[in-house]
Amino acid sequence: MLLVCCLLAPISVQAYSYGDPNEEPLAEAYKKMAAELNGASPNFAGAKGAFDPMKQELDMHMGPEPAQTVLTHLEEKDKQAVLSDMHKILVLNIARRMASIAADFENYSQNKTLIAKANATYEALSPTVKQTDAALDEKIRKEFNNALTSLGNPGLFGVGIKEADKDLFESSRGTILNSLQDRFKLASLEVGHFTDSDSPGGQAEQRDGNRTTDLSDPRNWIPLVIIVLALVGVVAYTMRKRKRA
Repeated sequence: MLLVCCLLAPISVQAYSYGDPNEEPLAEAYKKMAAELNGASPNFAGAKGAFDPMKQELDMHMGPEPAQTVLTHLEEKDKQAVLSDMHKILVLNIARRMASIAADFENYSQNKTLIAKANATYEALSPTVKQTDAALDEKIRKEFNNALTSLGNPGLFGVGIKEADKDLFESSRGTILNSLQDRFKLASLEVGHFTDSDSPGGQAEQRDGNRTTDLSDPRNWIPLVIIVLALVGVVAYTMRKRKRA
């Protein structure tokens, strides 16, 4: 029992809780805001209610200016300005996710989640892009698929291994971000400061008590295999001892 407890301990320490990898809270907030603002009578109070929970995270990762700009335009009841602000914030969020991937490119399990979150952010932007340039929307979607492919695959017990390709990632990243920067007329893609204590994915990715283990990473299987072998050994030893008795 002591052996089992000791072997299980590293799993809970090293793992992260990312929430739903295919859902990005900022993108979901934007969808709610757009629904409130695009009705027959724009509901600015409802849009602010959807935005307020995201302010702290935006301030943390992008500085206070983006959130304050949105709040100012909400107060002025300027629907188009609010939507434009949010479009730019979503682009910056994609840039932030991509920067986190590039900074730790060998971390497959984390980066697969970050790609999914960046793609979920783009899904919120896609209708706006497609409305004016369907070809650009298709191009960006293709590059997201290429970025995911570029991460490779660590395989499982040596099976299905595919090497990561950082050059492909950087090419796709550049195409995606340059296209979105031009489309939404951003002067810069600087997304504010990051501290060493910040996890790449923001609040939802910080270490907490609801950690889970990503079994797509073969390193996380090693303790499990050792545990199983230890238990089999104990059972075999016990049965052999009983037979001798």
